[in-house]
Amino acid sequence: MKHFSVISAIILCLALLPSSSLLAQEPDAEGCKDHPLFNRMPGYRIERCDDKEFAPHTLYDAKRNEVTVEGHVIEIRYTLQPGAKEPSRAQVLRNYENAVTKIGGTVILSDYDGNSIMKVTKGGKEIWVHVSAYITSEFELWIVEKAAMQQTIVADATALLNDMKQTGHVAVYGIYFDTGKSEIKPASDAALAEIAKLLKTSPALKVFIVGHTDNVGTIESNMKLSQARAEAVAQVLTGKHVIAAARLRGFGVGPLAPVASNDQEEGRAKNRRVELVAQ
Repeated sequence: MKHFSVISAIILCLALLPSSSLLAQEPDAEGCKDHPLFNRMPGYRIERCDDKEFAPHTLYDAKRNEVTVEGHVIEIRYTLQPGAKEPSRAQVLRNYENAVTKIGGTVILSDYDGNSIMKVTKGGKEIWVHVSAYITSEFELWIVEKAAMQQTIVADATALLNDMKQTGHVAVYGIYFDTGKSEIKPASDAALAEIAKLLKTSPALKVFIVGHTDNVGTIESNMKLSQARAEAVAQVLTGKHVIAAARLRGFGVGPLAPVASNDQEEGRAKNRRVELVAQ
């Protein structure tokens, strides 16, 4: 009888314990963690995550038109832990929306299908946040740090020469500068080597090196900056690559000859370029 009473007491104690304490809490997927902008909703784990240095992500504007934003894309899928209380769809969305507006961001769209699109500028970066919580037992979060892709493949000397012969000029992407500066970054070496190769294989060719900028800043500062960048390219070609200075002349035209709209970062990135123009 005493033995039966002990067993009954144990069963009674277990019955009084919260059900969540009896269920094992699953860990986050290996290598996954919350984004620095947000802590997680209570009771969730990260089921999977993805981090792409550069990729497109399609979201919506206030009129539900599709908008594609490119840049550093982080995707996190949250799944409710066993025994955890499931929040409402509105509860999930409002938590993220309140967090974004608290740091100066705006809510672009919030709908009954569980989508919330937000945007915030932080640390000089335009950041888009997309929450999809149609099913709240598992919902997805995307954070897109908008940026133009850094060009890693540059045209070779033969391609540069072909364009020069056809149009008299060629844009050379892959020459990098810090914002507002004219010092050439080391990542530019491959593009500069191809320009030097072009000039060495075409000894009669003389070129104007023309610097271009976007329209951010004053016209006066951009004209000076583009001139300084063109001259910096000429100096590297004459110094490091031993190209005769008489074959090169640097000029800056600032934002005066765009090849794309300056309204979006993608266009501004195309406008920030160095061109070779046959003399």
